[in-house]
Amino acid sequence: MTEPTVHFPAVADPAPASRPRLPKEALWLALPAASGVLLGVFWWLLAPGGLNLVSGNPELANAANPDSWLPRDLVLAALMLLAGCCTGLVLDGKLQGPSAGRRLAFALLGGAVGAVLAWLAGLLAAQLFGPAPDPALGPGFGFTLRSYAVLVLWPAAIAFITFVLALFGVLSRKPVK
Repeated sequence: MTEPTVHFPAVADPAPASRPRLPKEALWLALPAASGVLLGVFWWLLAPGGLNLVSGNPELANAANPDSWLPRDLVLAALMLLAGCCTGLVLDGKLQGPSAGRRLAFALLGGAVGAVLAWLAGLLAAQLFGPAPDPALGPGFGFTLRSYAVLVLWPAAIAFITFVLALFGVLSRKPVK
């Protein structure tokens, strides 16, 4: 007697496990963080106590001069507002679809991380390229940030611009008859 032949279906080789990819929304975290480093260098270049390209006043060029503290913080505040408004404007067209909330959350978190990195990059640029601070004056008299509330301006500007643009989008729709 012949034995019946049994044919087993061919089993396909399993596909190699691919690395888990970061979602596209993670770019909203990475890009503001990377641009924060660039903004920090700009802060040092433009602000009094740094390279002082905005005012050019030699009295404000000294980081230990208390008159340079407010303009230095205001330069960083202006950079934070500009970055937040630009991020909010770019984000406006991306707030439709199922992952809009996640995109907004990543943009807000990216703005916060970018603000902290801008602050730290400015301090690092001051240490690398600026004059050494006078140790007799203490640690608070170098190129520092006096008002830490400035760091909230980037994510706050993102949230405000997003709110205003969403409000205008809702108000511009024609009423249904």
